[in-house]
Amino acid sequence: MLVAHAVWHGGALCLWAERPGPHTPDGSGRHPHATADLTGTSYEPFTAHAPRITLDLLLPTTGGLPLPSPELATVPATVPETGEPELRPWRVPALALDPFAAMALLRHAEEAADVIPGTDLRYLGLVADTACDLVRRGRVLPALVREDGAPAARWRPVPDAGRVRALTEAMPPACRSAGGGRPAGEVLREALGGLADTVVRGTVPHPLLPPRRGKAPDPLPLTERWANALTGPDPWLSREPGDDLDGLAAELDAWAAAAGRPAGPLRTCFRLAEPEPTDAADAWRIEFALQSTEDPSLYVPAATIWAGGAASIADAEETLLAGLGRALRLFPDLSQALSGPAPAELRTGVAGAFRFLRQAAPLLAAAGFGVLLPQWAGRTRLGMRLTTRTQAEAGAVTSSGFGLGSLVDFRWDLAVGDEPLTEEELAELARLKAPLVRLRGRWVELDEAQLEAALDFLRRPRTGTMSAAQAVRAAVHAGDDALPLLEVDADGPLGDLLSGEADHRLSPTTTPEGFNGELRPFQERGLSWLKFLDDLGLGGILADSMGLGKTAQTLALLALERAGGRRVAPTLLVGPMSLVGNWQREAAKFTPKLRVYVHHGGARHRGAELAEAVAQADLVLTTYGTAARDARMLAEIEWGRVVCDEAQALKNSGTRQARAVRGIPARSRLALTGTPVENHLTELWSIMEFVNPGLLGPRSAFRERFAAPIEERGDEAAAAALRRVTGPFVLRRLKTDRSIISDLPDKQEIKVYCNLTAEQASLYQATVDDMLARIAEAADEAGRRGLVLATMARLKQVCNHPAHLLKDGSRLPGRSGKLERLEEICAEILGQGEKALAFTQYAEFGSMLQPYLAARLGRPVLWLHGGTPKARRDELVQRFQEDAEPAVFLLSLKAAGTGLTLTAANHVVHIDRWWNPAVEDQATDRAFRIGQTRNVQVRKFICVGTLEERVDEMIERKKALAESVVGTGEDWLTELSVAELRDVLRLSPEAVSD
Repeated sequence: MLVAHAVWHGGALCLWAERPGPHTPDGSGRHPHATADLTGTSYEPFTAHAPRITLDLLLPTTGGLPLPSPELATVPATVPETGEPELRPWRVPALALDPFAAMALLRHAEEAADVIPGTDLRYLGLVADTACDLVRRGRVLPALVREDGAPAARWRPVPDAGRVRALTEAMPPACRSAGGGRPAGEVLREALGGLADTVVRGTVPHPLLPPRRGKAPDPLPLTERWANALTGPDPWLSREPGDDLDGLAAELDAWAAAAGRPAGPLRTCFRLAEPEPTDAADAWRIEFALQSTEDPSLYVPAATIWAGGAASIADAEETLLAGLGRALRLFPDLSQALSGPAPAELRTGVAGAFRFLRQAAPLLAAAGFGVLLPQWAGRTRLGMRLTTRTQAEAGAVTSSGFGLGSLVDFRWDLAVGDEPLTEEELAELARLKAPLVRLRGRWVELDEAQLEAALDFLRRPRTGTMSAAQAVRAAVHAGDDALPLLEVDADGPLGDLLSGEADHRLSPTTTPEGFNGELRPFQERGLSWLKFLDDLGLGGILADSMGLGKTAQTLALLALERAGGRRVAPTLLVGPMSLVGNWQREAAKFTPKLRVYVHHGGARHRGAELAEAVAQADLVLTTYGTAARDARMLAEIEWGRVVCDEAQALKNSGTRQARAVRGIPARSRLALTGTPVENHLTELWSIMEFVNPGLLGPRSAFRERFAAPIEERGDEAAAAALRRVTGPFVLRRLKTDRSIISDLPDKQEIKVYCNLTAEQASLYQATVDDMLARIAEAADEAGRRGLVLATMARLKQVCNHPAHLLKDGSRLPGRSGKLERLEEICAEILGQGEKALAFTQYAEFGSMLQPYLAARLGRPVLWLHGGTPKARRDELVQRFQEDAEPAVFLLSLKAAGTGLTLTAANHVVHIDRWWNPAVEDQATDRAFRIGQTRNVQVRKFICVGTLEERVDEMIERKKALAESVVGTGEDWLTELSVAELRDVLRLSPEAVSD
């Protein structure tokens, strides 16, 4: 018996089969269970003419072999269990079905007696059913798209947002195994679009338009050629002179956007009504009604409609019956109520009400029906409650302080909502085995998994004594979907921490003795929060946005703990090399009494000399590179605290520097970063693993519980749980929040569009043609990724200047639209007596620009890059900040994008884009930070009609998903298909200036 699997990849349904049998690892990377041979099976009629391909799939693996699918559960296990499964790539032979064969197979896959459809194939069958339903309801629109760079006429599905969400959440992981693991939403969009297009082409006659009378023009107008391509097997359009493809595509996109709004003023609605308290039979009712889509409060019960009380609603009865008929497929229990001429409600028992609540209601809501549930539904749940009380110290009149080692008495209880549950009550619930039960006058959902978890809970120790550290870990890790943690009731500092309200409950600490300056109110609250965690021996992430004074708050903490001459173990601060000088200056400015030692450079102390130097210091500054090289020496010193500035440097937990910094022991740890998440949530795990090791559990468990559900499905429940887990240890304030800081000027972002010269356009097109051909022929994924990144770099260099690409030392004037615009803007800024920062990611381009701009502008143009020595770097920053003369500061983005304070500038220019909003914002915040008194203008250069404009559009679309979705640099662009790359890289006619 074979198990059939399928993925939607490369615009086609790719089918493969899994067969049982003993296998041993052979190291070839070929899937030992896989076959593409379906000869002689019921699937052969659909696959007989399908070409064979090879897929690279990410599949769960253990013992060097891919795990068998659940459908082979009846087959004796042939894979040894050697630990937790991991995702590994496997080469799988498969068949690529044409659209019509794919649709036919998906509609009949479950009818075969000799092939078992896998969960992935059955899911795609559900997507095919959805496509058919959308076509039947007219929820498709014609579109004009680009595929492999060529225009194509396609039918675009217009599904309900709720239905898309439900399908996305229901997608099995196997459906996303192709292409290195793709987001569920992307896979669903491609599969649903391809299947809906196939259904329409198999339904609508060809051609769509009637034949013209008389002689037809040659060629036909674009709209007629497009309409003809909407039906029949060939979607491609020929390109003719004068075609306005972009205009037609824009009109069709606007049509699709308008169609996405709710269709029609009325919809059928279902309301679950619980039994009356006096009803001993517990009879539930599911009431039918019509509801307005524009104003859901306008609600007319079916009983009123049948009684003639809805005469003002045209066709009310017909609308209601039509809706009930459509709902029957999703909720078969409805058939019991539809036998009469005037269906108004469905009466059911507890089991039927629970089926509606858990199964039918989500499906009906996803399909666009109205669903009204009791207020307690999904809220009043069985869960755990943790109570802790701090133990009084025997014989002590006053407490000597509270820390992670302090002992607390604990008690675990079961609770429903905020009410504890007795063992007798739980035993009665277990005896009833009912999914909905009335407890203390209110209804509670209780499924079998919850009951099992609750009974298992009763078998564990539920009272006793543990340390405060154990209590924190217990609260962080307690609970799951079956038995969640509902409440933590703790007293004292531990209560403040576990409630997640420490920042709100604690009184702000005033500016401490020894701090030269005045902290703002929000900085005093930050200092109080830092002191609170430090007293507990816990680490934290100070994630205030750039410019809110994370350095000042940290120095204030060092001053506070040393007030009154107290002796405290030194603090080790690790940061990028570019920030060492900044910390020296800030310490001298705010905390002049602090003894600072810089551990960096070839002449740095080692061994006993290092220990002696540290003993004479309060603050030791070093770099990530030095910390990695001297990890063993630094680990031998007793540190009071380790602080990591720009802690996103630790986001990759497996790097040498991340491991080295985590290995330095200290009583507490602090991470400073304005971007705790640049790309993936596992970066947050990595930083948390530094500040509080082990608190979030293993990386794999964190990814499964939080990262995957949030990133791939937008799971709001998982996001809320993550906020609860990390909330006590992360303090995040934004300078755009006027309640935090009201006197920071505004930031105005402007996109400056530049044209290419004819020379640039010629180089651009030649680069695209050459590199796309090489990318298409790349033999392996690593080679392909390298070619994509090389292409991006070369094209950005072309957009900067031909001499930047050619590196031939040729002249600069008159050859670059971007350079011409940069000159104009800089001249205007200097003419106003102001200063500007200009960022480029290419040091070689900055070295070309600096002498050229200085000569053309007749004013100082400073230049800072990665090779600038520290002393020279400090001199340049001081000169720019203190000189009254207008100037331009040219900076390498990597070397100067973080840490520096350059508030003398009120203009920022991004010459070439790093294509990461977080990185660009960090660079902008060199000027837009506390100390800035003027509005800041930020200009981002974009060459029109090139990849710069299209990638900028992609970033703007993706910004809605997170503060920073794309990763550092351009790595995320390597995931684009060849067709997508061709569209991104193409040169449009408007790119070239006249």
